[in-house]
Amino acid sequence: MDHTRFKIKQLDVDTGSRYLAVVSPVAASELGVMSNERVRVRGSRKTITALVLVSKKIVKEGEVGLPVNVIAELEEEIGGEVEIYPAERPLSIEYIRKKMDGMELEASEIEQIIKDIVNRNLSDVELAAYVSSVYTRGMTIREIRNLTLAMVETGDVIEFDQEPVFDFHSIGGVPGNKVTLIIVPIVAAAGFFIPKTSSRAISSACGTADIFEVLCNVTFSIPEIKQIAERVGGLIAWGGGVNIAPADDLIIKAEYPLSIDPYPQLIASILAKKRACGVQRLVVDIPVGPNTKVESMELAKKYSRDIMLVGEELGMRVECAITYGAQPVGRAIGPLLEAKEALAALEGKKVANSVVEKSVSLAGMILEMGGVRAGTGRDKAMEILRSGRALEKMREIIEAQGGDPDVTSDTLEGGKYSEEIASDSNGYVVSINNKSLVKVARAAGAPVRKGAGILLEKKMGMKVDRGEIIYTIFSDSKTRLEEAVKLSNRLKPVAVEGMVLERVVPSGRIL
Repeated sequence: MDHTRFKIKQLDVDTGSRYLAVVSPVAASELGVMSNERVRVRGSRKTITALVLVSKKIVKEGEVGLPVNVIAELEEEIGGEVEIYPAERPLSIEYIRKKMDGMELEASEIEQIIKDIVNRNLSDVELAAYVSSVYTRGMTIREIRNLTLAMVETGDVIEFDQEPVFDFHSIGGVPGNKVTLIIVPIVAAAGFFIPKTSSRAISSACGTADIFEVLCNVTFSIPEIKQIAERVGGLIAWGGGVNIAPADDLIIKAEYPLSIDPYPQLIASILAKKRACGVQRLVVDIPVGPNTKVESMELAKKYSRDIMLVGEELGMRVECAITYGAQPVGRAIGPLLEAKEALAALEGKKVANSVVEKSVSLAGMILEMGGVRAGTGRDKAMEILRSGRALEKMREIIEAQGGDPDVTSDTLEGGKYSEEIASDSNGYVVSINNKSLVKVARAAGAPVRKGAGILLEKKMGMKVDRGEIIYTIFSDSKTRLEEAVKLSNRLKPVAVEGMVLERVVPSGRIL
């Protein structure tokens, strides 16, 4: 038997972005590899790079254990045969070390790193080393530009027949930021082309795609995205449903356990996806405040300058809005609750002023980029919202994406289990911890459980009486609700204090 050929045994596990191949100790010895070293796995149609795991029990001699995702990627059948041979050490490892030493990378070196990431040629440790090196050493504007282009070139691109292509992006970090669902229909109703691709939540309570999925389908192929957007004038689709800048999702998965979001990578991530979608005019929302991604005005201004600089290098006109992020936007946090609040705003119902004001201000910036007279964009956006034209356009988009155009905010209800959280003192809301609110919402089941989340009754500066409800937690699961309530009681994300914090008497005692 040729020792490089192995019969495929399916392992009932999906390893996601990691490609693994399990062989016996004898086979590993014959191949000259050890656990966590690379091999090439060649099928009849495709060849991939995988990391070796050595096991005495999982496979027999002559077998290779492949996870279901690896078999699918190879397009092979269980019981079929593949050839396995040692793989060369990726060139990009040397380039990662170069960045770790603080040196500037050439365009070709960045290109190789991104190619190796997309082709799964790097181990988790090596990918983490890349992310850490970018986080600690940073990148020049030229490097960020080249990183952006490399991320675009390793994936698909969407070429729309209509121009110019407008878009909006928020870097995130503040919960309740459902403004995309209001901005897109306003801009489209004004006659501007805005095909919006959005993300799902990674560490937040929900992404825009999670919210809009409550109302309609968000997963489409590139031809479907083109057809819908060009027919209706806009859409809100999940970017992960197509192969746009595929390195980004793999890098994000490496960032998540490290709890880091490297500054250069964040800029490249935003602009690569926009470039791949043919965006020419872009507004970027940068929320600033405690417990957000950007906690100071100084850093927000740096983000703005660099995003605009790199955007200009890529042929995009970019404007940034530094927005208030010290507390959630609106009252709702969680997919269904946020969809309900956005629809209510479009319907002209009374909602938190922050939702409407932020939406029309950012939409107004886009309108002015499209030719609306400077200084009048916000008022024009407000007129479109109040006239009902934005709601009408939203119904067109929902219907085009396979949803019910007659859906209303009244028909949407949060999870069937809920718990009201009351204040245990008189006073005022003095602080709201965004990160803690997100943790509670996720504990309740968001974003996977669409009805899970939080509805705030009190926000910063509002007067609160003892026993008054400050927020309600919703969940589709009684057990999850109980866990979320326990976490809420421990974290206390909404702080209520009186105007007198302590009373100190002459003896020095604090009463």
